[in-house]
Amino acid sequence: MKHYSRILIAVVAAAGITGCSNDLNRNAAPVQVVATNSQNLHRLDLAGGTRCDETVATVNLQAFTKNADQISDQTFNQVRITRYQISYVRTDGGKIVPASFVRSIDNLITPGGAPSAVSNFQAFEVDALAHAPFQSLFPNNGGRDPETGRPLVSMDAILDVFGETLAGERVSARTRVPLDFCYQCGGCG
Repeated sequence: MKHYSRILIAVVAAAGITGCSNDLNRNAAPVQVVATNSQNLHRLDLAGGTRCDETVATVNLQAFTKNADQISDQTFNQVRITRYQISYVRTDGGKIVPASFVRSIDNLITPGGAPSAVSNFQAFEVDALAHAPFQSLFPNNGGRDPETGRPLVSMDAILDVFGETLAGERVSARTRVPLDFCYQCGGCG
């Protein structure tokens, strides 16, 4: 089995005062954190190949003050992102997915501030591609997903980030990255 050198989701943090997104965090905190992504790869070839060393997606995290007119000092509205979770949901009718996992991170996002870089998120555990549902796609295991009968496994990788404002209000955000996995299907793309 060939290994991907980077099955990562690159992350960029940015901040703003106003805006909206489908992934708005709805809570009582005076700040909303929004996660969006720009996907680089949609198909991952388990045999490796062209572009398989690229990151899967770039994630943008933004902090927005809900009511900027009532807040003069943004200091306590800064958001410290402390952890993220990666989970999965099949979109092809199958049920078997890799185990979800949580990692600690430490990044500060300021509403109204300049964009700042955040670390890369790991999209899969190191050994995930050697287990269900992926191992069934290898030729020595039949080359087809037993749940769907297809030579392709489709799922969304779901990134949830968690943190709190410096005032102690919890915040979170979510974005999804749809992916197709195959074996010897012409590389990643």
